[in-house]
Amino acid sequence: MDKYIWLIPLLPLAGFIINGIGRNALPKAFIGFIGSALVLASFGLSLAAFFQVKESGQPINVTVFDWFSAGQIKVSFSFLVDQLSAIMLLIITGVGFLIHLYSAGYMKDDGGYGKFFAYLNLFVFFMLLLVLGSNYLIMFIGWEGVGLCSYLLIGFWYTNPNYADAAKKAFVMNRIGDLGFIIAIFILIVWFGSANFADIFGKAGTKDFERAPYTVITMLLFVGAVGKSAQLPLFTWLPDAMAGPTPVSALIHAATMVTAGVYMIARSNILFTLAPDTMNVVAIVGLATAVVGALIALTQTDIKKVLAYSTVSQLGYMFLGLGVGAYTGAFFHVLTHAFFKALLFLCAGSVIHAVSGEQDMRNMGGLKSKLPITFWTMLIGTIAISGIPPFAGFFSKDEILAHTFMHSRPMYIIGVLTALCTSFYMFRMMFLTFWGKFRGTHEQEHHLHESPWTMTVPLGILAVLSIIGGFVNLPESWGGHQSLQEFLAPVFEKSTKLLVETPLASGTEITLMGISVAAAILALVYAYRRYVSSGHVPVSDTEQRPSLANVSYHKFYIDEFYDTIIRKPLDALSVFFYKIVDKMGIDGIVNGFGKGSIEASKGLRLLQTGNVGFYIFMMVVGIVSILMYIVFKV
Repeated sequence: MDKYIWLIPLLPLAGFIINGIGRNALPKAFIGFIGSALVLASFGLSLAAFFQVKESGQPINVTVFDWFSAGQIKVSFSFLVDQLSAIMLLIITGVGFLIHLYSAGYMKDDGGYGKFFAYLNLFVFFMLLLVLGSNYLIMFIGWEGVGLCSYLLIGFWYTNPNYADAAKKAFVMNRIGDLGFIIAIFILIVWFGSANFADIFGKAGTKDFERAPYTVITMLLFVGAVGKSAQLPLFTWLPDAMAGPTPVSALIHAATMVTAGVYMIARSNILFTLAPDTMNVVAIVGLATAVVGALIALTQTDIKKVLAYSTVSQLGYMFLGLGVGAYTGAFFHVLTHAFFKALLFLCAGSVIHAVSGEQDMRNMGGLKSKLPITFWTMLIGTIAISGIPPFAGFFSKDEILAHTFMHSRPMYIIGVLTALCTSFYMFRMMFLTFWGKFRGTHEQEHHLHESPWTMTVPLGILAVLSIIGGFVNLPESWGGHQSLQEFLAPVFEKSTKLLVETPLASGTEITLMGISVAAAILALVYAYRRYVSSGHVPVSDTEQRPSLANVSYHKFYIDEFYDTIIRKPLDALSVFFYKIVDKMGIDGIVNGFGKGSIEASKGLRLLQTGNVGFYIFMMVVGIVSILMYIVFKV
């Protein structure tokens, strides 16, 4: 298997080249087949690599070629498939294939069909490069590549200025985080003399490197993760990324790009474990992000915006897990989140497809009987993300909350309240969309229909995974053996030795589970009474909302705050530099020399009279002047 690892990222790249070149010439059916089949083939190879790692217990190292050397530093273009990257490969290619298949039906009438599939394939290639790299430099290539592809995909319908602005916003905010990441890489190379994971993690914490600047390095790495994984304060690009087609939202928000920051920290776990101050910052920022995302999602009326802020909140949960040392729990949530969030976004796309592009839930309702497959699969995804057993989200979220309970009781309480909010806004979305009477136009109601099989088959597969996905790390209190934790143990081995924790008593663990489930069910019941029994529908944008709901609906005015303190001052500064420094200063000096030369030439050209006598006179004056200079000089 080792010699075929390079094919895993190469196959999607081949799809990008084929569909990119033939986007205007190839039939749509062929484009969709090539784009999907090559990702499926990559999934098959990833599956083979996973089983090899699982059976042997040893990582696969493949050097493709020697990249460059500078002094004592040598960097090779090499891949690493260990327990962590093996699972990420399955998530990226598996969920990625389902999204490709879904896109074949969702985008069939779009004029940019070929270009869309080319971008999707390129995105998968860079994401695979990110998780396969055996050193930080290759990871950074993939890191920047997915940033580029997100820009292309979010702004796919670039003729709409708002969509183009959303793409630019995502690109710029990611660059802020990327600056921290690349500075961290430079420090790692200077301090450890290498960018390779094996070299750095092997030396980390040893006697010769016990005084390494772990806090500085990890804080800079965390800055990179904050940008890519949409944490406070760099999270506002993610909801705006809804401008892209719905399959893009599923691809970016579910299993791939936004989880890159979580993967990077999990990969660098020993560095963070050696920097407890950074761990506290990660936990606090993660918890704050989870709370803010959940509070904003409570009042949104755009079905995709609800899911977008839900993603922000769930990513905050993952970072909370990383910050309290629950590396396996955080990565477990990456896995389950990939299933149910991809499912929810694709279901939202199915709803939007059925109601002729409508995204406002206030104009939906009563779709349960019209879209039965979409309804049941979306209900499964909603139950999973709400943390109700035995669905996938319950087990991963519970593991994070259990570790948070051991770390900090106040953080645990806030985490449970956030879980309660999650259950409320998700069931609110379900009830507004599928219950009651249809509130859209007669024309929309006339065209209501279930999606084609290319869209419903991925929904069914993801729904099954959202049900059974949590059993891969079933806790002992449920009769399991925490298989995922055992599988990932070699990756987190050094951190586990340093993070010695007293396991929760069985009774305490069951009590904590009961509390989180009770909170989720309580929120479900309240949402049902409010939106089904009472038939409440959110007010229109022209009506007055309660003050707190209004603040939540306007996303705490964070974008307006950034606009006031960052964008407008920068715009004013750029205008000052343009008008004063550039035009009046630099251009003034350059143009001044030009104007001076022109004015001087206007005076001198008057001497060119064409009169021979005048020229003889000037010659005599010149000769006399030279003679006088010689005489007086002597």
